[in-house]
Amino acid sequence: MATIITDLKDSFRRGSIHIQLIYINIAVFVAVTLAGIALQLFNMEQARVFDWLELPASPARFIMQPWSLLTYMFMHGGLLHILFNMLWLYWFGAIFLNMFSSKHLRGLYVLGGICGGALYMLAYNVFPYFRPYIENSFMVGASASVLAIVAAAAYREPNYPIRLFLLGTLRLKYLALIVIGMDLLLITSENAGGHIAHLGGALAGVWFAAGLNKGRDVTAWINHAADGIASLFRRKPRKPKMKVHYGNGSRQQDYDYNARKKAQSDEIDRILDKLRKTGYEGLSDEEKKSLFDASKR
Repeated sequence: MATIITDLKDSFRRGSIHIQLIYINIAVFVAVTLAGIALQLFNMEQARVFDWLELPASPARFIMQPWSLLTYMFMHGGLLHILFNMLWLYWFGAIFLNMFSSKHLRGLYVLGGICGGALYMLAYNVFPYFRPYIENSFMVGASASVLAIVAAAAYREPNYPIRLFLLGTLRLKYLALIVIGMDLLLITSENAGGHIAHLGGALAGVWFAAGLNKGRDVTAWINHAADGIASLFRRKPRKPKMKVHYGNGSRQQDYDYNARKKAQSDEIDRILDKLRKTGYEGLSDEEKKSLFDASKR
């Protein structure tokens, strides 16, 4: 058992950001499911506990649990629900990382969830059709976050080929339009809240990609906050107690290493500056590869 946990930890550390998000979603799903089973065994109502992690449509309820705007995007309503969401995150997260950085994906996942949740609450409180359902409506799922990633990738590379089983190759822009069109047609269905949230996530993805083409990163504040929180839990490296004496050869090696690192950093800064000015299409194949390699470090 200890070996399995160690392997999972190593796999999480080595994985790309979309793989890490999948691990987090699965871990939350397993933990919530096991907690629900434990509550049932003691004849306790599990719904009342988990309602605090789900996003309510009611503004009065939301004021009591504002954190649910973040927690709901890591919650799922069943095995098939999380399975399909994680498959989409796996496929389109990998495509997204060919065009943007790891931090962009992390930030957009959160931004897409926030925008999807906000549009869901807004629609339920604006349109009279939804008013009878407000008090008893809650939403969970990562689909708004995933749709933001899909929409951003489709905006950046609309003609990116997607191979679909039995259907052949389809351009990414058409797949995105089909999914968004279905959500529009189903906003009065049984899962109206989910389809509305999808639209909010898709809008967030287009907002992000269009802004980045103009040199404006709308996910910067999310990544800044996430880095700040992560730094609180990061272990500080211990200083070595031994004294190290460098000879001339070691000093020269250190100098060469630092010079190479600075040259790489300067090159990435130059490519990012060019990306802000000309967009992704303005980069050469070599510059795209350099940016992609840098996002993996």
